[in-house]
Amino acid sequence: MCEGYGPAVDESGVTSGTIAFPHPTMEHITILWPIEGDTNENAEATVRYRPVGEGTWREGPPLFRAVATTIQAGAWENRFAGSLFGLEPDTEYEVEVTVSDPDGGCAVEATTVRTRAVPAPPDPGNEISATPATVDGVLASAGPGDIVVLEPGTYGEIVVPSDGAEGNPLVLRGTPGAVVQGDVRLDGRSDVIVEGLSIYGKVKFNGGTRIAVVRNRIETTEDGIVTYTRAEDAYIADNVVLGATVWAESSLGVDGDNVGEGIAVTGPGHVIEHNRVAGFRDAISLLEDGAAEDQFSIDILRNDVSVAADDGVEADFCFHDCRVLENRLTNTFVAISSQPSLGGPMYVARNVIYNCSYVAFKLYRESVGDVLWHNTVVKNGDAFAVYSGVPVGRTLSRNNLFLGGPGGTYGGYDSGQGRVLYLPTAYGADLDYDGVGSETGTIENRIGDVVFATFDELVQLSTEQHAVLVDRNVFATPPAYPSDPMMELAPPDLQLAPEGPAVDAGVPLPGYAVGAGAAPDLGAYEVGTPPPTYGPRP
Repeated sequence: MCEGYGPAVDESGVTSGTIAFPHPTMEHITILWPIEGDTNENAEATVRYRPVGEGTWREGPPLFRAVATTIQAGAWENRFAGSLFGLEPDTEYEVEVTVSDPDGGCAVEATTVRTRAVPAPPDPGNEISATPATVDGVLASAGPGDIVVLEPGTYGEIVVPSDGAEGNPLVLRGTPGAVVQGDVRLDGRSDVIVEGLSIYGKVKFNGGTRIAVVRNRIETTEDGIVTYTRAEDAYIADNVVLGATVWAESSLGVDGDNVGEGIAVTGPGHVIEHNRVAGFRDAISLLEDGAAEDQFSIDILRNDVSVAADDGVEADFCFHDCRVLENRLTNTFVAISSQPSLGGPMYVARNVIYNCSYVAFKLYRESVGDVLWHNTVVKNGDAFAVYSGVPVGRTLSRNNLFLGGPGGTYGGYDSGQGRVLYLPTAYGADLDYDGVGSETGTIENRIGDVVFATFDELVQLSTEQHAVLVDRNVFATPPAYPSDPMMELAPPDLQLAPEGPAVDAGVPLPGYAVGAGAAPDLGAYEVGTPPPTYGPRP
């Protein structure tokens, strides 16, 4: 595949470093390939893959080019990075990656990578009953393959002192009538599953490895499920996590009258999926600044988020390959925060955002490398705006629906005037094939230094050469415009009208969810394809 490419003879050619595939998850494989040279940024990295034993290769998304940069929040080196999407759990894949540069330099790396299996209790396992009086002793003697079953009763704080083993976990399981009035602590543990508990407190797993927290109901006045030190490969799924924050103007923003992180993690390889999280300052979070450790290869998938008085998903300080996909976010101050992305790619795709009172995507603190695909946004004020006043770099946007309208000031924060796109400090932005509309009846936009007063100017003068003009009738059931975002609204059905302007109006994205029609539809939903299950699965 490198025929015709000579060696890199100067700094414009590419020299590749050591490729890595760190922390595969159940559905995704991360690819990281450091490079040197390529000062004119015209090298490319292509990917193909297939399950081992399958004859046909599949095309993966081209890797994202991150240019060595230093910002106030951090620095990164030249690299290609990206993800393979929609894979099967516990499956071996052949992966072949090619980096090539017309100025010289070419390399091919091929290997096999296995996706992770979904954590499961040992089968049959050794069930051991525990009561409030015996639980400490039972857990002290439990180990790999044991299933500690909490009998009905009221338990205080539970500390798990023992580990399971990879592929043979230790399980702490609840039964109806078993209630934990306190925290469940898993600090430093590995290969432990906590399932089916009713907890009035938090689950904390500082420094844990392969911890699974599944199908629990957690009610808390503080945090829900958290690790505040580096952990690896946690699986947090199908939980209901409820906090004490209410939806009110006084709650809004980082300094508002709000409390708690619903789910918060740091470290690589975590999967947070199918949870219902409501009533927190931040519903689902990564950590920030010096507390952020190795935040890459993280999946935040198909969660149902509401009443987040600061951020619905706070995916801040993503080193690369964080994947915020197919979530539903309703009644949030900020829907999805990337403050900042450290070079990218930071994938934000097929999320449904309704009634967001401030910004849909908080690309702040000089965020670089945010990739927005197939999101649906219906909000008060500006549909997609960045107000920070500092540079935001290399944003890539395709196949989204951005709908705004008349705004206002809520909790001291201005939601905007109903502009569709307002990114005054953007550089290197590549936005196209998006559907745009405003309840104001005008299409005002700004990308970098260029201002667009009409839809025609947007198409003629910006990268949005294939934009589509839409309004709320683009949906099969047009939702109410959230004119008062402080009303706590139910999530509407934002599936598309089958004959509307968003159908087949997108561009195919290699390796990611190609549409069933002539081309992909705009927004989070494809006509004829059922929406995902948001929150806990049956």
